[in-house]
Amino acid sequence: MDSQAAPRPAGWGARVRAWPVWELPRWLAVFVLAVTAGWAAALGAAALQTRFGLRDLALFALLLGFGAASIELTRRSGEPAGLIRDVYGVWQLPMALFLPPVYVLAAPVAKLAFTQWRTRQTMLYRRVFTAASVGLAYGAASWAFHTAAARLPGVTTGPGYHWLAWIAAATACAVLRWAVNVGLVFTAVKGSDPTVRLRDLEFLREPLYNDAAELCLGLVASVTLAANWLLLGLFLPLVTLLQRSLRHAELEHASRIDAKTGLLNAVTWQREARVEISRASRTHAPLAVAMLDIDHFKAVNDTHGHLTGDAVLAALSATLRALLRDYDLIGRFGGEEFAILLPQTDAATAAQITERLRAKLAEITVTTGNGSSTQVPLRVTVSIGVATLATARRDLDDLIAAADVALYRAKAQGRNRVCVSTDGPA
Repeated sequence: MDSQAAPRPAGWGARVRAWPVWELPRWLAVFVLAVTAGWAAALGAAALQTRFGLRDLALFALLLGFGAASIELTRRSGEPAGLIRDVYGVWQLPMALFLPPVYVLAAPVAKLAFTQWRTRQTMLYRRVFTAASVGLAYGAASWAFHTAAARLPGVTTGPGYHWLAWIAAATACAVLRWAVNVGLVFTAVKGSDPTVRLRDLEFLREPLYNDAAELCLGLVASVTLAANWLLLGLFLPLVTLLQRSLRHAELEHASRIDAKTGLLNAVTWQREARVEISRASRTHAPLAVAMLDIDHFKAVNDTHGHLTGDAVLAALSATLRALLRDYDLIGRFGGEEFAILLPQTDAATAAQITERLRAKLAEITVTTGNGSSTQVPLRVTVSIGVATLATARRDLDDLIAAADVALYRAKAQGRNRVCVSTDGPA
């Protein structure tokens, strides 16, 4: 027998303290736990107020089955890291409209477990928070719809006016679901990454199209469900196709983006810049290209480590996106070099824009070091070279070459400055 005693299993307190959720900022961890607790409380309260019937349980099982089938049929297309989008709400909207709120509050549990098992395993607290936010959002929509159906005349399934009133109420509740879910998720995402903007998260063309398509298909599925349960099977191929289309769009977007900065990668930037330059040459519109380089970036990596270097890249990229116009093209051109295309911009305006960029980027502070005792603020500067579209410079290669010459001149003059190329050939 071994003379050493077997290690005692860790107690509940130690296990709780080991949860990855505590690695989040304190307020964000409290927010995640509060949303989860609110969901659990709402589920418990709804269960106490619900009379469970065989018909409701059968419909709940049917919709859960279609949801599981959709996940299984599309799981080979994978699940991206970070913010996850899907169209499985097509099955949850009818659940919110035709069943008591307890069912739609409980449905995310099954989806959470099935997705974690069959698609991709990730940190459990993220899955739980997603389930809680989705459950609360659909629970609020379900409660609002049933309240409206009980109090407002005409909000019932039926021909003519009744269908119009029913669809109007269902649409309003679906919009409420979207607003609650976006509010909860955006708060968490913003807490993890303060540079994220709500516009980029929800109000671009692709996210809006995805939400609109999910809403329309969910409403049609709900109307179909009122006519005949068995007809719901017709929607399974449509949901599968829509989900695959969404994943394809996400993969196409990811292929255009530099992973560390969230900016266009070099290939995509050059392709889109050539189109803009061709348009500017054809219409004789002013245009400028700026090449931006982080001063002494190799020393940052060598001294503070590559994680700090990545943090510098991310901070500078977020600032560039915030300061530049929506139609300006920003790309990561190399390791620490960025390319910026400024349409409708002459030399004087380009000098003003890039000088403002240089000054603002010099004010950014990045924290270095992994331990709290070794963290120190770090600031970096940038050098920028600018070239404008002129008679002797009509293609992208000439513009980049001229901007590079101006960039090297800025570095030779002491760095942390802007130099503008002349209008002669590069």
